[in-house]
Order: sequence, then C-alpha cells, then structure tokens
Amino acid sequence: MRQVVLDTETTGLEPEAGHRIIEIGAVEIVGRRLTGRHFHQYLNPDRAIDEGAQAVHGLTAEFLADKPRFSDIAEPLQAFLSGAEVIIHNAPFDVGFLDAEWRRLSRGPENTASLCEITDSLILARRLHPGQKNSLDALCRRYDIDNTQRTLHGALLDAELLADVFLAMTGGQTALGLGAEDREGGGVSREVTPATPKQWTKTPRAALSPEAEAAHHAYLEAMEHDAGAPPLWLRDPA
Repeated sequence: MRQVVLDTETTGLEPEAGHRIIEIGAVEIVGRRLTGRHFHQYLNPDRAIDEGAQAVHGLTAEFLADKPRFSDIAEPLQAFLSGAEVIIHNAPFDVGFLDAEWRRLSRGPENTASLCEITDSLILARRLHPGQKNSLDALCRRYDIDNTQRTLHGALLDAELLADVFLAMTGGQTALGLGAEDREGGGVSREVTPATPKQWTKTPRAALSPEAEAAHHAYLEAMEHDAGAPPLWLRDPA
C-alpha cells in the first residue's frame, strides 16, 4: 500500500475565518519503507499571519511574499495524494484547511477525502496510549525518535517525524538501510526494524490492567489495518 504522511502550517487556526495554508510537507511510504519521495512547498497566503501562529512556525509574510500560491501547486499536490492512505496527526485541522483551499479553485477535487483515504494518527495514538500525552513531541520521546531539530514547527520536518512515529506505533521503527533498489542505484531508503516504546521495556507484570488490555487490542487492530488481515494467531483455521 502507498501511504503519504502529511503536515501543514497555516496563518491561523480557522479556515472559516479566511486563514490559509503557508507550508505543506508530505513524505511517501511504500511497503513500510520511506521511499525518499516527498512533496514540500511554501505558499504565499495573500493575507497577514497571526502572531500566535508565527510564534509556532516562524514563517513571515516577507519570506512568503515571492512564493507560489496554492492554485499554482494544486495539481502536483493532488497527484501526490491521489489514491494513497494519507496519515495526518489531528487530521480534522489539516483536512479542514486543505478542503478550504480546494474550494477556492475554479477546478479541483470536491474535497481531500475524494482523493485519498485519511488516517488520523492522533486517534491511533490515543487508543494505544490512553490517558497519556500524544502530541508529536511526546510520541517522539516515547518511541526514542530524535526530534532535537524541531525547535519550531515545520511541515516537512514534522511529516518526517510523524512517519517514523507512525511506523513505530504500527509495528516497527524506521532505520536507514540499503534495499535492492539502493544496490541498483535507486538511492537510500529505510527499512523497518522492531521497536518497543520505552515504558514497555520494564519488567512485565503477571496480569494486564484494563487500560493495558485495551491498548493491546488497539495495537492488534493497528496491525490488522497495516497488514490488511488479522494476525495469524487470530485468523479462523482454514
């Protein structure tokens, strides 16, 4: 399955109030391997940026003044997302902004959901880790993913970090490695190696708490979603 992990930065919090996307970052995963293909673009929003938003991502109107507008990059973005499972952390926020941008086009998709399947990684994280912080930074710490470069939010960096987090949450974490395509000159890609959250490495207990049992079932559901079939030990005998 082809997957795309996506993040955006915006001028503010409400697309209904006319706020716009100013950065889009997305990375591609195929067969649980980061392919190295990505989509990244800064955008001129033709409006002011809220001070609170600028404090989060550091993007200024001056920096964005000579950047393309969403209509200029809509076609290649649509092609990159089309037919993929698109993974977004707190998907309603980013999808709301994307849908508002599609609606501004004279010709474009009806909405993001008409292009692709949308998976909210925040919902998955809350199922796996109920009652815990599940921000991107918190998940990076939980899965030992280096996010020291994340001094400010950035769409491409956040998409790359979320890709590592998502692969870890669904059964493995990425590590640089050489596959067959690399030996043939196709470039460096990443392959999956088993990973376990830090707090799960403690001495096991004799019985699971209700919360831990619920997290275990959520983990099995994630495995089934990723593989397209239940784990072998849960399948009906032939």
